[in-house]
Amino acid sequence: VFALIVFACLVGEGYTNQPSSTQLFCIFNRNENACRYGIGIGVLAFLACIFFFMVDIYFPQISNTTDRKYLVLADLGFSGLWTFLWFVGFCFLTNQWAWTQAGDVRIGADSARAAITFSFFSIFSW
Repeated sequence: VFALIVFACLVGEGYTNQPSSTQLFCIFNRNENACRYGIGIGVLAFLACIFFFMVDIYFPQISNTTDRKYLVLADLGFSGLWTFLWFVGFCFLTNQWAWTQAGDVRIGADSARAAITFSFFSIFSW
């Protein structure tokens, strides 16, 4: 759920433009990489959750203990990696938000704060 919130906040209001221009830019200090990173880890985390949920559903039907061991290790390893990536994402988004000029953000400040907040919550949920 947290990954969907981060993704939705950045896609919905993560890009804005100046009133005199049609050029969109990321509200995180005009750094496109900040928005791309948040959207990327949000989408991949959501897809991974769906995958591991399906694995959990079929897990009792897997009789081979070696396959079970590899699935558990893959889940544990992926969760550890994604915890680290969420931590990096939280630090990156927070840093870019701190350097954002107030005049650049007319709409989307609440979405940016929500993306940062739920990136922080995702560290602990993964």
